[in-house]
Amino acid sequence: MRRDLQGLRAIAVLAVVGTHLTGWPRGGFVGVDVFFVLSGFLVTGILLSELRVAGTIRLSTFFARRLKRLLPAALLVMAVVVAAGFALFSVVRAERTVGDALAAVGLVSNWRFGLEGRDYFAAGDVSPLQHFWSLSVEEQFSVAWPVMVLGAAMLLPRTIRRGRGGRMTVAVLALAVIALSGAAAVLLTPVDASMAYFSTTTRVGELAVGAMLAASRGPLRRLHPAVGGAMAWAGLGVVVAAFFVVDPTEPFPAPWAALPVAGAALVIAGGVAGDPRHRHLFPLSNPVAVAIGDVSYSLYLWHLPVIVFAGVVLPPGPAALAITALGIAVLTVATYLGVEQPLHRLPWPLATRQDGRPVAVPPAPSTPSASPAAAVPARASALTSRPPGWVPGQRYYPGSRPTTPAAAGRAPAAGGHAPAAASPTLAAPATVPDTRRPGTAPAHPSSETPAPGASAPAITAASPVAPATPATPATATEDWATWRERFAPRAAMALTSLVIGAGATVLAVLLAYGAPALPGMPTVAPASTEAAVDAGDALATLQDQLAAATTADAWPTLHPSLDQALRDSSSANPAHDCFTPDRAPDADSCSWGDPGAAHHLYLVGDSSAMAYAPAFARLAAESGGAWRVTTVGMYGCRFTDVLIESRDPAVTAGCDARKREVSALVSAAPADLVVVSNAFTLARSVDGRDLGAGDLASATARLVSAWAPPGRTVYLAPPPHGADLGRCFSPVTGPSACLSAVDDVWTQMQTAAEAQAATTGDAAISALPFTCWQGICPAFAGDTPVRYDDTHVTPAFAERLTPILRAALADRGLY
Repeated sequence: MRRDLQGLRAIAVLAVVGTHLTGWPRGGFVGVDVFFVLSGFLVTGILLSELRVAGTIRLSTFFARRLKRLLPAALLVMAVVVAAGFALFSVVRAERTVGDALAAVGLVSNWRFGLEGRDYFAAGDVSPLQHFWSLSVEEQFSVAWPVMVLGAAMLLPRTIRRGRGGRMTVAVLALAVIALSGAAAVLLTPVDASMAYFSTTTRVGELAVGAMLAASRGPLRRLHPAVGGAMAWAGLGVVVAAFFVVDPTEPFPAPWAALPVAGAALVIAGGVAGDPRHRHLFPLSNPVAVAIGDVSYSLYLWHLPVIVFAGVVLPPGPAALAITALGIAVLTVATYLGVEQPLHRLPWPLATRQDGRPVAVPPAPSTPSASPAAAVPARASALTSRPPGWVPGQRYYPGSRPTTPAAAGRAPAAGGHAPAAASPTLAAPATVPDTRRPGTAPAHPSSETPAPGASAPAITAASPVAPATPATPATATEDWATWRERFAPRAAMALTSLVIGAGATVLAVLLAYGAPALPGMPTVAPASTEAAVDAGDALATLQDQLAAATTADAWPTLHPSLDQALRDSSSANPAHDCFTPDRAPDADSCSWGDPGAAHHLYLVGDSSAMAYAPAFARLAAESGGAWRVTTVGMYGCRFTDVLIESRDPAVTAGCDARKREVSALVSAAPADLVVVSNAFTLARSVDGRDLGAGDLASATARLVSAWAPPGRTVYLAPPPHGADLGRCFSPVTGPSACLSAVDDVWTQMQTAAEAQAATTGDAAISALPFTCWQGICPAFAGDTPVRYDDTHVTPAFAERLTPILRAALADRGLY
């Protein structure tokens, strides 16, 4: 057992959990990169071990063991998350969670989330299964890498592939993957940060670094222990520094992923030549760190779902933080004891000999550095030094005895192999030190490796043994009996810990929030009704409804429902196609009103302008043929004379061209009035300049000033950012959970827009009067949902704004 690797897992998973739970350390998400290096090292060690033993790799056995190791706990988490999603999420978010689960089962989570990150209108709420992206990357590697290694090895003669030639071949393959993946990361990160973060092509190089270390075990074992110890300490320092140095707001993985990868590589490489217990590296090898490393796979699986669901049902605060941590701990321990370990150690599938017959333990080769003749005395010495009743492969402690008489004659099941009856003097010990130097590391990994956070396998050295005896039906029966005897108590402990932990969690909730229910639980409310009002009363009526919504304790019946609004997103907007980056705007299809109207109004900008399009389309229809309205722009593309970064590379690439197309449309059919609406958030230009509120306001004015006569440009503010409806709206929360305050950035942007309009004699219209009440912004007004996400108004609400916007333009002499 490499205790230092278990400890490395522990600090990596704790950093990830800490970042997701508390935001500290801010760069703790790079713990995933540490997992990647560890997994590449252990998976490749297994493959090299089998290649050395058998001259080939039994892919079916490898994949079966890996499924047995990883799948049960993962499926349990996914099933619980999907069921809880339908109980606690909105229908739309629950359905999306099902899609996330299916992607996780299909090992394509990373591609799903990478593509969603490009989607401008993708929901901003975090999926409770988003952390499965890293498992997908690892398992894609674990599917492709053994095939690549086997294919390359088969090109070599059997005797060569079992020795140094096989290791060198793997090293060359790993170097090639590192180079190609690193180049992909460097090229893709600045262009498409979302896809670069999730992409297998940019991440597989990190696993290949671990593979390179596994193929280099021979040279690494020749390092002086003092040198190896210094490397390990330095690597630990680099990993910890990465948690605090890496900025989560910067593009990733290139170049910052090199920091945690290098640190993990130093820890792994430095420990190869040292004592497997690594007592000197006490931050990693102490019992607490090793124990956390043991449960790290279950901890990684459960932490994000618990955090996400707790965010739905618990008001934020210290009490919620403590309750969430307690829930994570309870589910982690119960899953580790009751699911992960018992099914991992299940005595199936049986190992097979070359003739296909089951055996207890696969034949083990001599250590490459020692001849068989030299190895036998070392094995005999190791065996004779053991106390009476010692069982090969079992842990020993003073006073222990074999659990059953039969157990004294065979090794316990490990890695899916069924032990066969054999004399203790013929069984290989679980670990045999390298005979060249006392206390050196074992020769190679020999048991299955987990995904991120999973418990580390034993790292063992092979020694020659007599041919194993074929397993008999009786032996197989005894294997299952031994397994039941070993893990039945653990299952009972898992159930006990789950019951006690659940009770403690409920008690903590009651103490923190009181009984009988959490704040904000909705009750049945009748549908609200809207009295018909004329244009003059539209704003007053809407403000009354906004005021009522800020104090409502139950959701009214909305039209459309919030679920429907979330599902439709921007697709229900009639001007949607006039703002997509992959379709050139057409004046006819993007215009409303009489083509021969005396006045022509253009609504331009990014998705904020698109959200207002239904209001202006209705304005044209109700103008009695006086106005024609054209709505054109591109979502994600701010109408400024500076190109601004967008998370969608297609938007960034097409933004300047769209502005030129709109300019051509205005030139062909001149505007009497231009209304421009852009997002009210700070930004960065593509050349790396940070742009403040004043910069953005003046950049907008410089672009559109020539499109309309002097004093005929209107800067229409978008609504202040609201609550994330995908996260706050659920069957167990009331309307108060979706209230939000006006943010400071919005206020800065509106002030800058008003100042810019004043300098040029133009107009600025604030969205506060018709979206918020006394600085509080609700999710609905009357029976109409205000937004379908945290930014954009629904088409139904936009249409309600028509008389209000018409009156605002008329008051300024513009309509």
